[in-house]
Amino acid sequence: MPSGTFFISYFYRMDLSYPTKEKLKSRQLIERLFAEGESVTKFPLKLVFAKADLAEDVKVQAGVSVAKRKVKLAVNRNRIKRLTREAYRLHKHLVFNKIETSYAFMFLYLGKEEPSQEFLNQKMILLLEKFLKHVDDEETT
Repeated sequence: MPSGTFFISYFYRMDLSYPTKEKLKSRQLIERLFAEGESVTKFPLKLVFAKADLAEDVKVQAGVSVAKRKVKLAVNRNRIKRLTREAYRLHKHLVFNKIETSYAFMFLYLGKEEPSQEFLNQKMILLLEKFLKHVDDEETT
């Protein structure tokens, strides 16, 4: 049996991974997401989500997009996408522990300037909490 510290850190690390099976790549699912999905916004992030039939061991598949119209340079768009994915990876446990059905997520960055990691972390927490509130409201009605 491993020591307590290793045991805790091992499971903690597992919760914070972002494996390939959790990445949204299906063109059909992305098209359905934008056609039928709902959204919540916490500027500069917008979350478009829809219920999806995913593999049993996957609760959420997520993707990130930054508009070329808003952020002209590809270097800056890619950095914003990396920062957004990192913010999601660090805070996805907020959602995973509270939902029963599986969802497809698409995070859209709506701002024009390059944000800091701390700023995106704060906004990601607020956005995921807003999503959970929206889902709870739907389930109760």
